[in-house]
Amino acid sequence: MSDPVTLSSGISYDRDGIETWLKAGNFTCPVTNQVLMSFDLVPNHALRRMIQDWCVQNLRFGVERIPTPRVPVSGDEIAAVLARLESAAKRLDEYDCRECLRKMTSWGNESERNRISIASNGAAGVLAAAFDGFARETVEKRAVVLEELLSSMSWMFTMSSRGGGKEAAAARDRLASAESVKALLWFLKSNGSRIAAKQNSLIALRELLLASSKRERVAESMLEIEDLHQILFGFLRSPISPAITKLSLTLIFQLLQISTSKSSDRFKSSLIDADLVSFLLETIISSSKERSVSEKALGILDKLCDDSKGRAAASGNSLTVPLLVKKILRISAAATEFSVSVIWKLGRCDQRALVEGLQVGAFQKLVLVLQLGCGEETKEKATATLKMMNPFRNEFECTESLDFKNLKRSF
Repeated sequence: MSDPVTLSSGISYDRDGIETWLKAGNFTCPVTNQVLMSFDLVPNHALRRMIQDWCVQNLRFGVERIPTPRVPVSGDEIAAVLARLESAAKRLDEYDCRECLRKMTSWGNESERNRISIASNGAAGVLAAAFDGFARETVEKRAVVLEELLSSMSWMFTMSSRGGGKEAAAARDRLASAESVKALLWFLKSNGSRIAAKQNSLIALRELLLASSKRERVAESMLEIEDLHQILFGFLRSPISPAITKLSLTLIFQLLQISTSKSSDRFKSSLIDADLVSFLLETIISSSKERSVSEKALGILDKLCDDSKGRAAASGNSLTVPLLVKKILRISAAATEFSVSVIWKLGRCDQRALVEGLQVGAFQKLVLVLQLGCGEETKEKATATLKMMNPFRNEFECTESLDFKNLKRSF
C-alpha cells in the first residue's frame, strides 16, 4: 500500500485499489462482504507511517520511502466552492469568481483524482453558466475572468465526459448561447489575446460542434462572422502550435459538415478563393506521420469538392489525383472513404481525373477497397468510379505504380 484508507467496515485498503472496486459498481467490503453504509475513505495515518518506517529501515535493500499522499479534495469542499462561484457569477463579482477558480485550479494541479472529482461534481456546468453571465457584459471589460473560466473548462469537458455525461452535455448547451459563442470568437479574433486563450476557445468551439445538442445554432452563429474563414485559415497558414492547427482543421470540417445554409456556402466559397485546396494537398504531403491531420485535411477536401469551384481547383492541381490514390488504404478507413469520394466527384465532372487515376493505379486500389469491405456509400462511389474508368482502361491503365507495402498494416 502507498495510500492506505479505511472503509466504514473497519478494513483498510490501498486507495487506488478500493476506488477501482467501488467504481466498478460494488457496494460491499471485499473482505467482510458487508454492505457499506458510507463510501467515505478515511486516511489511515497510523498504517501509512508504519509503511514509511519500514521503507526507511529497508533503504539498503533498494526500497524507496513512499511519499506522504495529499488528501483528495472532498465532494463537500468542491460543492462549497462551486456554490460560492455560482453566487459570485450572478453578482458579476469578478474578484470572488477568480478566487474560486484559483482554488479549483490548485486542487486540480495536485492530482488526477482531484480533477476527476471536480468535474464529476458538475463544475463544467457552473463554469459555463458563469462564462455566459460575464459574456453578456462587454467582452473586453471581462476578458481576464472569461479567459480563466475558459482555461478551466478546457480540461473539465474531457473529465466530465468520463465521469458525468449529462453534466457535460448541460454545460455544452449552456455555453452554446449566442453571447458565449461571440465571446469565444472574440478571443480568436483579438490580437491581444494569448495563445492559450485562442487554443482554449478552439477547444470549447470544437466541443460545441461535436457534442452539443445546439450544434446547428452554434455553427450558424459562427458562420455569421464574415472573416471567419480568414481567422481559421490564418491559423493554418501561419501555424502557432500543432494543437491549434489540428483544432482549426476540425472546426472547418465540422462547419462544412453541419451547416447547409447560404452562410455555409459563402464560407465554403471564401475558403476555395483563399486557395485552401492547394494548402490541404501540401498539408497531406507534409503530415505523412500525422494521420489525424491527413484525415481531417482529406475530409475538408471532400466537402470543398461538393462545390463546382472546389472541384475546379482540385482538378487544376496536378497533385490531387496521384495523392488521393496513394492515400487509399494507407491512413485510416475514414481517410479511404474521403479519398474515394473526392475521386468519384472529380471523375463525374472531368474525364481527365479518371485518366490520371488509371495511370497511377486507381482501378486496382478501388477493387481492393470493395474486396476488403467498406461502408455502403463508399461502396457505391467506388463501384460508380470503376464503371466510369472502365472505357479508358486499355489505353491508359498502368499497374506498375501500385504500392501495397502498407496494406496489411492499415487493416
